[in-house]
Amino acid sequence: MDRRFLTDFELMIMLALLRVRERAYGVPIAREIEETAGRPVTLAAVYLALDRLQENRLVSSELGDPTPERGGRAKKFFRATPAGLRAVRNTQRAFVALWQGIPELRAGVV
Repeated sequence: MDRRFLTDFELMIMLALLRVRERAYGVPIAREIEETAGRPVTLAAVYLALDRLQENRLVSSELGDPTPERGGRAKKFFRATPAGLRAVRNTQRAFVALWQGIPELRAGVV
């Protein structure tokens, strides 16, 4: 059984990628993390994490068409692989299990 777990930042990248859907590349992924999670990120950090996730076969990528706005360069679009989705679910289950039973983290406890 594959028990790959993600770091907190990798998990944020994967969740943002899944939220952005089919047009997922660095800029909208970074924006999603900043707007939804309130965590500032740099594009360099996002792309480093995406490269690492791709090396581990948790995401795949494909190049879009070159655009004049980008000086003729193509965008690299990312997609979660089945192994990536399993890693997100494994990490979610681990975090939920760790959070359970901690009185200080219950709603209404200061």
